[in-house]
Parts: sequence; structure tokens; C-alpha cells
Amino acid sequence: MYAPGHLGELTHIVDFALVDAVLEETGTVERRLRLLPSRVVVYFVLALALFESCSYRAVWGKLTVGLAGLPLIQPAVSSLSRARRRIGAAPLRLLFETLAGPLARPGQVGAFYRGLRTVAIDGTLQHVPDEEQITRRYPKREGEKLQFGYPLLRLLVIVECGTRALLAAAFGPESEGELPYARRLLHALDASMLLLADAAFDAADFLSTVKDSGAHFLVCSSASRVPTPAKHLPDGSYLARLGYGVLPVLLPVRVIEAHITITLADGTIRTEPWRLITSLLDTDRYPATELIMLYHERWQAETAYFSIKATMLDGRVLRSRSLSGIDQEVYALLTAYQALIRAAGDAAATRPGLDMDRISFTVLLQAAADQVTTASNILTISTDPLGAIGRAALDALLPTWRRSRIKARSRKNPTSKYGPNAGQHPQTTQTYTVQAHITFFESGLAPRRHR
Repeated sequence: MYAPGHLGELTHIVDFALVDAVLEETGTVERRLRLLPSRVVVYFVLALALFESCSYRAVWGKLTVGLAGLPLIQPAVSSLSRARRRIGAAPLRLLFETLAGPLARPGQVGAFYRGLRTVAIDGTLQHVPDEEQITRRYPKREGEKLQFGYPLLRLLVIVECGTRALLAAAFGPESEGELPYARRLLHALDASMLLLADAAFDAADFLSTVKDSGAHFLVCSSASRVPTPAKHLPDGSYLARLGYGVLPVLLPVRVIEAHITITLADGTIRTEPWRLITSLLDTDRYPATELIMLYHERWQAETAYFSIKATMLDGRVLRSRSLSGIDQEVYALLTAYQALIRAAGDAAATRPGLDMDRISFTVLLQAAADQVTTASNILTISTDPLGAIGRAALDALLPTWRRSRIKARSRKNPTSKYGPNAGQHPQTTQTYTVQAHITFFESGLAPRRHR
């Protein structure tokens, strides 16, 4: 009865003892031995995240096809659905929170800036089924006369740059906005970290809370903010204070203003003003030019979302049709993603100096899925110290140096809020060069066009 409960080689990361412990702690262990024990159901839900394109029966078949010779049950779809409802979302949430956390070892390429671990926070939206019981919590967008599109779930994560490991996650209705969710994640920060974020997170009270956690921050400023310079610094930046009328004690920050010029391969030149706000006040230790280039690393969060939404989900709407099921599915996706990133980290550790950006998430996912289907290396990794997943990842590394490219972008979703941006992006993928000119915006920062 317990045999179908595995994730192939990933079982070494999400092991039996860990799953049993979270079931015990959440009080979801079965009271009597069932044909579908709770441990097996947890692994089944995680397998659903690895095989999002497959039905319940197909996923169960992938868990059992490599276990030929055992007298295994073939549960009905209704039995698997009831089993999911029986364990609920709590064990998957605790499982994710247990596996979440930074992976980079001190000095790992791409994960640190002058001794600080760089992490990024950002949000994304995910479509959920258009069911009445779901729209009570996840309302649809409303136009002047009608509701339209799928209901939307807002997900926020803190990602470790360099490894793209998840430190914490929060999600809920889109209507709540990003900052309330972001505040739930600040417990994951500590004094060793530098938080990168876009203009949605430049609120003075939020930045003050980040500083209280011990972490530093580097965020993009919204155009509506007009800091008053307190002291101009040799590198072109200046000191200022934030929080007038909001904070009891004003927050000292350093402001870097620059014009960013992007030159595309076809000769198109685009210049945009940027203002960055940081708690790193020492200009000698943290030069402004370095911080401007470092800010680009916040896109690691977007890369993590792409891995989950495009590679794992392949753009699909979540399959669950109940509120508890959606919570369970999201935590299963995050747990499966984190397990794959941990497998990548273990593989990278065997090659000192390897940039984890070179490890393909698609290769990781496919290799892990193969090990589930063949039920290989569940208890041991045979004679290969790397394991099949690590070996596959290292055998298919991405190029050492990759050109900076602007991706061709078009609006595919007719209900997208980015409709006004149509035609503002390149229609073909192009290489580009970036040049930053630090300056002081005497008349403030003009609103940037939407991208």
C-alpha cells in the first residue's frame, strides 16, 4: 500500500521521514490503515505538480508503472479526489516551509554581492478555475458592465538570486495587492541579505520594516516619489530621508538617479530615467555603478515564475476546483519546484565555481519525471554519486556566456492589463547593450512608460 508513495530520485529530498513528520504535526495521519495512506496521497499530490498535463489516472500510472510485480491497487478517480480532500493543504504547506530556504554556499557565483546574499521579491498572477465556490475568494476582474477572464490568484515569493531557491511564499486573491502579501514574507530575511525589488515595494513603511529585519534593500523608486537631497555624494548619488508623515523616525536612504540607454541590434535606442533607493549608504564599499548593474538581478524572481508557470504548468489553469484544493496545489507546485532546485544545488556543489544559471530547469524537470516513471533510485542512488537528475543537469549545461537579449513580446491574453503597451516592445528577439549615466534629476523623475 505504501509502494506508490514516492517521487523517484527526488524522494531523497522529500523523504519518507519528512513526509511522515509533517503529517504527524498537522494531524492528518490516517486513523486506520487505508488503501490510500496519507503518505501516499502526499506523494501523489506532488506527482500531480510534476505531471500537470496528466490526469489523475495517468499520474497514478506513472507512480506505479515501475513497480511491476507488486499487488498494487488501482483507485478510482473519485477515491483519489476524496483522499486529496482528506489530507487538505496543511501538510503541503508545512512541507514547503520545511524545504524553503537559501541554498547558496558562501562565495557561490551569482548569489552574493560584497558579502551580502542577494534575494529578490516579486509577484505574479495565476489563473484559477471559473467555479462559483472559487470566485467567492478569487473574484474575476470587472469591466464597466461585465466580469471577464479567469479568476486570478496573486502569488508572491522571495527568491535567492543565483540559485532561484524560494525562501518564502504567500498567495491569495488578486484584489489584496502586493504589499500585504510581501509583509508576510519578511520573516525570511536576516542581516546577511540584500533585498532587490521593483517600484511596487518602495513604500516607506515597508522599507522600514525590511530594515528592522536586519536586511538591506535596493529598490526602484516610483515616479511619484520626490526625495529631498540631504547630502550629495562623490559618486553622483545623494542621501535623503523617507517617511515624512508616515514613520515616527525617518528612514535614512541613499538615492541613485541615472539615465539608462539601451541600444538594440537593429539600431533602436531607448533611454529611460531610473531612480534606485538603497539602505547601503557607504559609497566606497557599494559604488553606485555597481548597484545599478546589480539591480538587474531582481529578474531572477521572474525566471523562477517562468519555471513554475511555463515549464511546470505550461500555461495551464490550476486543476483544483475547491479552495482547499487550490491551496494544496499551489503548495505542491512550490514544494516540487524547491525540490528540483535543491537537486540542482547538490549537482552544482560537485563542481566548484559553477554558476547555477547554467543548469536548465527543463532538463531537471524531465530527468526527475523519468525517475518517477521508472521508480528508480528511491532508496539509493546506485553507484552514481550525482544521481540521474544531477548527471542529466550537468551533461546539458547552458552556455557559459550568454548574450544579453530582449525577448520578443506580444500581448496574447485579450484580458491582460498590459493592453496599452501593445507595440512598445520588439517584435523579434534582439541583442542589446546597456549604458548607465548617473545624474541628478533636478526636476524630479518623469513617469516611465509601462513595459
